[in-house]
Amino acid sequence: MKSAYRIPIGKFPVIERFLSQETDATTPITEMVVNSLTTMPVEGQRFDAGQPVDVGGVSWDGGYGIRFVEVSTDGDETWHQASLGRDDSRFAFRPWSFRFTPAGPGMHRIIAKATNRVGQTQVDKLIFNPAGYHNNVIRPTTIIVA
Repeated sequence: MKSAYRIPIGKFPVIERFLSQETDATTPITEMVVNSLTTMPVEGQRFDAGQPVDVGGVSWDGGYGIRFVEVSTDGDETWHQASLGRDDSRFAFRPWSFRFTPAGPGMHRIIAKATNRVGQTQVDKLIFNPAGYHNNVIRPTTIIVA
């Protein structure tokens, strides 16, 4: 880890640091950032007007535990708490689910973000670093309602 698996100092919310290995510019990666992925529905999936949509996915973090996952179905205007699945262990994926009925026909953008028990949350803009580590940007899924 002398020259690889390092991130810029102060850009990421790291709690457990390896201080003896830090430089003025970088620190070794010691934790995973909080993250989640929407696994259903799939991008571009079509639904009939009035049909409920089941949204689901997985979340994870560096071992602190997922506190909640929020879902927005209206372009980040409002957020709703998803139901969390079983918490199998500190480092296991934590499933989540949410059901909604789209307001009407058209394209609907679904976004989900996880927050862990120490308050770390996914970001809406990429925190750039040269190696591309710790990409935990919220990833949208667009569905089509006809």
